[in-house]
Amino acid sequence: QVQLVESGGGLVQAGGSLRLSCQTTRNFFSINLMGWYRQAPGKQRDLVATITKAGDTNYADSVKGRFTVSRDNAKNTVALQMDSLKPEDTAVYYCNARGKYTYWQPRDNDYWGQGTQVTVSS
Repeated sequence: QVQLVESGGGLVQAGGSLRLSCQTTRNFFSINLMGWYRQAPGKQRDLVATITKAGDTNYADSVKGRFTVSRDNAKNTVALQMDSLKPEDTAVYYCNARGKYTYWQPRDNDYWGQGTQVTVSS
């Protein structure tokens, strides 16, 4: 079973915009941190942006000022608005949630979506 599902990826010209969204497919006991990571072929999966339940955000330096992460706590969803896209933003973008899926989990775990492809052409 998949807990997180991303959508909104696609092909866009440099300078364009895309909005990614991520929704939970099932109810979680708690989610403390949500965010986005990306991975290009041959590279590690890197943090793009995270957001706490209180709304505190953290961005990778490479996307700061261009990307905006937002969260709906009631729905446990997270979105990523990507503006002024560059070819180097091309990657598979993964939604991440850190929390507990069930009440009996002793510690938080990381949950991941399947990823959505973002391709920026020049």
